[in-house]
Amino acid sequence: MRFVPAAADSSAAQRMLDEYFSSRELGFSGGRYLVVPPDASRFVPPAGIFLLVQDDAGEAVGCGGVRRLEDAEEGPVFEVKHLWLRPETRGRGWGRALLAELEREAVRLGAATLVLDTNATLTAAGGLYRSSGFTDIPPYNDNPNATNWYRKALA
Repeated sequence: MRFVPAAADSSAAQRMLDEYFSSRELGFSGGRYLVVPPDASRFVPPAGIFLLVQDDAGEAVGCGGVRRLEDAEEGPVFEVKHLWLRPETRGRGWGRALLAELEREAVRLGAATLVLDTNATLTAAGGLYRSSGFTDIPPYNDNPNATNWYRKALA
């Protein structure tokens, strides 16, 4: 497995995002899932970065990105977005590795804090975020798909 920077609007990234959005729509409970494609310009350094996860054969099997939000008192705040892996890759620790890589990239881009939102139905994701040092916070956005918001101060 390896991480490859990609334009969020590249064909490979679009395939992964389409799979991500489709999986969220199919598994979403409590209403209709609102698909909001990312603004690719927000995932270009120094504003952010988008990564593809490739398996050992070089096939894209997941994705994720970080993008800069408004600065806070403690410094630049970046948001984790669209962290997703194909179901057949899960259980290998790749999600944790991707989250750690996104955190490293955020630090490299100057982040002092990471935030993210998710839905309570994604119990594995919530467990990953909490076990990776993220703590519950009040909503920082109005994402209608989100039920949980997290924050992590970066060293």
